[in-house]
Amino acid sequence: MTHDDFDVAVVLNYYAPYVSGLTETARIVAEGLADRGWRVAVVTTRHDPSLPTEEVMRGVRVFRAPILFKIGRGPISPGFVPLARRIAARSRTLNLHLPMLEAAAITTFAPRIPIVSTYHIDIWLAPSLTSRLQIAGVNLSAKLAMRRSDHVVVNSDDQARGSVLWPAIASGEWSSIPAPCLDPRGGTPRFRDGPGHHVGFLGRIVPDKGIEYLIRGFRRVAAPEDRLLLAGEYDTVAGGSNIAQLRAIAAGDDRIRFLGPLDRAGTRDLYASLDTFALTSVAESFGIVQAEAMMCGLPVVGSDLAGGRVPVLQTGFGRLTRPRDVPAIAAALVEMRTFPALEKERLAELARGLYGADGCIDRYAALLARLSKAAVLREGRGAPLAVEERR
Repeated sequence: MTHDDFDVAVVLNYYAPYVSGLTETARIVAEGLADRGWRVAVVTTRHDPSLPTEEVMRGVRVFRAPILFKIGRGPISPGFVPLARRIAARSRTLNLHLPMLEAAAITTFAPRIPIVSTYHIDIWLAPSLTSRLQIAGVNLSAKLAMRRSDHVVVNSDDQARGSVLWPAIASGEWSSIPAPCLDPRGGTPRFRDGPGHHVGFLGRIVPDKGIEYLIRGFRRVAAPEDRLLLAGEYDTVAGGSNIAQLRAIAAGDDRIRFLGPLDRAGTRDLYASLDTFALTSVAESFGIVQAEAMMCGLPVVGSDLAGGRVPVLQTGFGRLTRPRDVPAIAAALVEMRTFPALEKERLAELARGLYGADGCIDRYAALLARLSKAAVLREGRGAPLAVEERR
């Protein structure tokens, strides 16, 4: 068995072309490290049967285990843990992205290499007959994995201390690294429709994004020429979408448009078309899209949730409301209409400095290199990672 094939093995349930905040964090960091000369492997599930079991994407070698079926958002893949174990055995470090049901099994059987667990969010599932059992199982797995890890990464101290798993996070070495945000400027306003105030949302169209409350808040205060643009995937999201419910709530209001999924160019065009961005989630641990909107000079209406409130609190670029509070969302949308133009420019620059992807990748590279070096000194095996040599 050798640890020399890969510098880091990144393990998570879903990876590109699937899009979520968790997968985008993993992808941007993996590709950023590969761009710097790191040998990066990703182990994930084959969420779409048309995807290959192995391929190279932007310098990252991706391995996919077939899925038998899914329970809610969770893929059931008997080959996933053995595949993760095999690739970890060929790697110098291991980076797990949680929550993930298989995390405890992977850390139980993982080779003796440094483990970094990136804990993104407390799992949220719509109430059902089995949701409490699913949440308990995933939380137990995450707790065990974090306690077996050399280091735990979270998006912010606020997220960590507000988590139901705070004792497990705090039981060892941990740090906060904001999720990486790519600069989304440079789009054209092709989604604008008239002179009215344009409010937008971008993300998975799922219940935990609280879109129904945004629609209701918008309809309370919107003028005839105002628009609400809702963009994001709904056909292939894990756990299912609530798009039918949202369309029923918006029925008959031609000011509200569902744009569907957008590629990166479309994302830039959406931000360029908006006056205000809204992320009125009922569960959120950071919200890459709200930070990206700020980077484009857009004020944000966000939810006052541990972790999810951090970009607004750190920048002052928007207003927070209680989750599900339709009157408060409506009032915040009105308030954002008069956000000072000079402040927008200043706060956009602040957001770009705080949340740009390079800073995040720098910190992951330094962390993984430090842990690898410590492991080499401890066990006396081959040369450690050298970040300076691999940039």
